[in-house]
Amino acid sequence: MVNTGAMSGSGNLMDFLDEPFPDVGTYEDFHTIDWLREKSRDTDRHRKITSKSKESIWEFIKGLLDAWSGWVVMLLIGLLAGTLAGVIDLAVDWMTDLKEGVCLSAFWYSHEQCCWTSNETTFEDRDKCPLWQKWSELLVNQSEGASAYILNYLMYILWALLFAFLAVSLVRVFAPYACGSGIPEIKTILSGFIIRGYLGKWTLLIKTVTLVLVVSSGLSLGKEGPLVHVACCCGNFFSSLFSKYSKNEGKRREVLSAAAAAGVSVAFGAPIGGVLFSLEEVSYYFPLKTLWRSFFAALVAAFTLRSINPFGNSRLVLFYVEYHTPWYMAELFPFILLGVFGGLWGTLFIRCNIAWCRRRKTTKLGKYPVLEVIVVTAITAIIAYPNPYTRRSTSELISELFNDCGALESSQLCDYINDPNMTRPVDDIPDRPAGFGVYTAMWQLALALIFKIVITIFTFGMKIPSGLFIPSMAVGAMAGRMVGIGVEQLAYHHHDWIIFRNWCRPGADCVTPGLYAMVGAAACLGGVTRMTVSLVVIMFELTGGLEYIVPLMAAAVTSKWVADAFGKEGIYEAHIHLNGYPFLDVKDEFTHRTLATDVMRPRRGEPPLSVLTQDSMTVEDVETLIKETDYNGFPVVVSRDSERLIGFAQRRELILAIKNARQRQEGIVSNSIMYFTEEPPELPANSPQPLKLRRVLNLSPFTVTDHTPMETVVDIFRKLGLRQCLVTRSGD
Repeated sequence: MVNTGAMSGSGNLMDFLDEPFPDVGTYEDFHTIDWLREKSRDTDRHRKITSKSKESIWEFIKGLLDAWSGWVVMLLIGLLAGTLAGVIDLAVDWMTDLKEGVCLSAFWYSHEQCCWTSNETTFEDRDKCPLWQKWSELLVNQSEGASAYILNYLMYILWALLFAFLAVSLVRVFAPYACGSGIPEIKTILSGFIIRGYLGKWTLLIKTVTLVLVVSSGLSLGKEGPLVHVACCCGNFFSSLFSKYSKNEGKRREVLSAAAAAGVSVAFGAPIGGVLFSLEEVSYYFPLKTLWRSFFAALVAAFTLRSINPFGNSRLVLFYVEYHTPWYMAELFPFILLGVFGGLWGTLFIRCNIAWCRRRKTTKLGKYPVLEVIVVTAITAIIAYPNPYTRRSTSELISELFNDCGALESSQLCDYINDPNMTRPVDDIPDRPAGFGVYTAMWQLALALIFKIVITIFTFGMKIPSGLFIPSMAVGAMAGRMVGIGVEQLAYHHHDWIIFRNWCRPGADCVTPGLYAMVGAAACLGGVTRMTVSLVVIMFELTGGLEYIVPLMAAAVTSKWVADAFGKEGIYEAHIHLNGYPFLDVKDEFTHRTLATDVMRPRRGEPPLSVLTQDSMTVEDVETLIKETDYNGFPVVVSRDSERLIGFAQRRELILAIKNARQRQEGIVSNSIMYFTEEPPELPANSPQPLKLRRVLNLSPFTVTDHTPMETVVDIFRKLGLRQCLVTRSGD
């Protein structure tokens, strides 16, 4: 009688454990959850709530609150993620400008905000105002000349080194999990793996702070990928406040999928793209209910960010574009060429970056993460400052490359030779010959492109928060803008060629270089991440260029095809394999023609299968078996002679059950018989108290026959999220 009451179910086995996070369930760190078991637990919980809700009004209200808790969690995630993203954007703007100068009226103003408040700013010199002073003006009262340039150069490098040093130090001391992009680990966690602390409060705080520092330092990285990690940390925090999610790892992952959508929503101002990104790229299990909740979380996050208005343009999107000309069928050829470039760049980047990260792991280089960050930051700052296209923040660079040249643009990229006889309206400027500024910009962009390609390989993967979206888009935007200017000038000087004759007449605006930059950015981002649908949606939400979906689709598909020809893995999957995380990719195809009997363990010639018998093993026998093996669980059979399968016992639950029984149950000793049946076995009169473990036994483990094709077995593991599958022959 005592035995039956002692093991009151696996849910109570955690009570006596001294766990750091007692509410996360009965899984150990760096183990995989059992999806079927979590689903079954949630079904049981829901059934109890439904039956209780009929008993009283209070229970009915509790049932309603439980049903609405998911929407409340989504609301809270959206609000916090949007607020943090807005704060990060504002802080990055200010600290990026701090490297070049300071605002005298209020030091916390960025350059743009400082000149907004000035009454002496003119339209022609809108980037200059008396209130904003460069460091040379402030320190030595000189704005021009070699000494002023050198002083500004040194201050730029010093601020960059300071920001990078602070970031890597904070990560190293307080939250080692705050480094990197976070998306490979998020993908692994959403597939069922447990990494304790990866989504903790310290990680959230340190990643938010260091993200501002590293982006402001001018390193070749972005904040978009890490914002997905930040949003998932928010999701994990709010999940812990509701028992529905805190006590069920499967339900928690539904919240994290929606949080990832909110992260992309605030990173790019693309709520629909965020939902599709979560579905296509990071989520492992994405039921219809999660789709609706992801949509709601992304909506709330985008609304919150729009309310903060960090870009100061009353728009949610990061790079709003307004092109005045349509695209033409003949332009599909250069768009596809940009797709080929994106695929080749993606392949080059993944191979070089993984080779460098592997070298970092296996050599002494990995022992000096602070020194590595300082060296890369110093090299980046020294090379970046002389070139105007690498000195500014990457987001500003992409925005300039995407922009169309209007009458009010002051960029070098818009330095065309004007025809004095031109009488067309200002919003329909025809193609013109390139001036000196455009040619200067072209070679500066070429140097910036080479620099970005090389430095991004060494930057991604360092022990600091580092996103890959923006650097990849910058590489593509630079290549695309150069191709666009080339096509534009070719069309202008050779408008009588047969290819241009139908759509490029003299005095007409027929080629938009900014569109090529947009297509190139999509192609390079697709080549690195292998995104397709979500990428196109993010790009048109990001820029507002809805009518350019076909060029974006053509470039994205071409980029994926070219990159897949050299290897199926995107950068995130490559880093998952590099780190050795257990991840069964849904996109992978299993081509081996084998059966379950060819793969199962043990094979012929190996030691026999480690099993438990239902009523003949002692506590000592089981403890010895657990000590000598490292399996996650053991099949329970009738006896050694009749190995008919009864069920499956998890290793962790056996350990907890035996420990609990020894502490709380009298008469349990090493030679006590353990039994998994309803009735105790017949024992001699002087035998010690037996131990009943029926409650920790899974009576319906997933089984396949020995002739099941491995294709089917792999598919079962993917779709059901199994931890183990037992192979039987005639029930044994």
